[in-house]
Amino acid sequence: MKQHTITDSPYGPLTLVADDGVLCGLYMVGQRHRPPEENFGPRDATVFRAVEEQLEAYFGGGLQDFSLPLHLDGTPFQRSVWDELRKIPYGETRTYGALAEALGKPTASRAVGLANGRNPIGIIVPCHRVIGAGGGLTGYGGGLERKRRLLDFEGGTAPDDTTLFPLGA
Repeated sequence: MKQHTITDSPYGPLTLVADDGVLCGLYMVGQRHRPPEENFGPRDATVFRAVEEQLEAYFGGGLQDFSLPLHLDGTPFQRSVWDELRKIPYGETRTYGALAEALGKPTASRAVGLANGRNPIGIIVPCHRVIGAGGGLTGYGGGLERKRRLLDFEGGTAPDDTTLFPLGA
């Protein structure tokens, strides 16, 4: 049984989705590959208390590693990429090629990029920490400006303005 809620963040509202009480989605407004709203189930904030507490601690600068049970629904390759994403330390980045190497598939950087783009639990599974081979920002389902802001935040260079993305942005 799926349920969802919407919570505020400095990067705009986040839609949290759970399947049988386990987080299976975290989507931003306007996110590429965002499922239709009717797939999110009824709105019920009670199952998301721990998720919201950890997101609040993360955005407040007091949490660097999430410790939440997750249900990542994807192909075996996608799940292996998403598992590898969770190994990228807070404040650091990796290239698509480095992730492909870590998976033992050094020629699969494009496939890694596609799997990265299909990550259903943004921020917590930190796909924003993946950059292009030359160090530039490339692709992000939540938009490159959000990716830049998240990386700046984790790197300690974010502006003090916490209204970067007003509601509905």
